This record gives sequence, C-alpha cells and structure tokens, in this order.
Amino acid sequence: MAALSQAEFEARLAEVRLLALDVDGVLTDGGLYYTETGEELKKFNVKDGLGIQRVMNCGVEVAIFSAGSSPATLHRAKRLGINHVYIRVPDKLVALNQLCETLNVSPDQVAYMGDDLVDIPAMNSVGVPIAVADAMPENQAVAVYVTQKSGGQGAVREICDLIAKHYPLSSTTHLYAGSPYQSI
Repeated sequence: MAALSQAEFEARLAEVRLLALDVDGVLTDGGLYYTETGEELKKFNVKDGLGIQRVMNCGVEVAIFSAGSSPATLHRAKRLGINHVYIRVPDKLVALNQLCETLNVSPDQVAYMGDDLVDIPAMNSVGVPIAVADAMPENQAVAVYVTQKSGGQGAVREICDLIAKHYPLSSTTHLYAGSPYQSI
C-alpha cells in the first residue's frame, strides 16, 4: 500500500468505527505457554486492555479474530467487554466482511491490526491496515502504519490512543464508564 502523509493517516483514523485485532502476535507476543497438563496459556498486556476500553468508550467497536481456539482469548475478551469475538476462523476476511455488514460499517471505516501472512487479505480490504513492529515484512509492506511497539508489548494501546484522540470523550475520566471491571 502506498505510504500516507500524516494528515491522510489522521483523516483515516478519524473515520475508524471498528478496530479489528488479531490475537497471537498482536494482542500477545506470539509466544505460547503450556502447563504440565497441556493447558495453553497466553500473556496479554494490561495497557493494551486499557486502550481497548478507551476506544470502546469512544463508541468504536472492537473485534477479535483468531485462527486458534484458546480459552484464554475468550476470557480476555469477556473481561474487556468485547462482544465481537471470532475464534477458529479459517478466513479472517470472510468473518470481517460479515461483521462489517452486521454493524453497517464500511471497510474504509475499519482499522485491522495484523502480524502474519494470514492477516494480509483482511489488511488489504480495510481503510487502515496496521502492522505491529515485529510483524512479517509482507504485513509491514501492506500497512499504512507500523507500530513502534511489538505485539503484546503495547502495540494495541499505541493505536487505541491514536484513534481515541479523534473522539470528544477520549479523556481518561471516561475510561471506566460502562466497564466490566469491578472497583474495589
């Protein structure tokens, strides 16, 4: 994809109504941990979660797409209040197009964050394709923005903060409004 000027990139971000996220390598560092009983564990970044809450409170829909089926992904999505979770997805582009139709969102209003080859068709179909810093070179080549942070290391937060600054309710005072997190 052709490089965008900063003004063009900011204009596209201002139109984002759906943030679509890959899991392994974007929301996580791509590493898989296994317990002695074979249970799969993943490490998610708390700062990414707060960024997701921030854009959701601005009215941006958030969706997760994964070819895997880890229960950890479902738990993380539930904890963050993400309603659009697609696991065991053989073709992320098909699932993304179906969600866009359901939400009445144009692909031009979608930011998709990916890191590996299976994400490229979806990245090529949206207005704001984003690759994480440690994404495959092919993903970086189709992205209009490559994050400074790596997957699972705050890359999602970086993008959420860029999107949220285009919304009037993006201050941290509204961060927990409607959040499923419990105050103690």
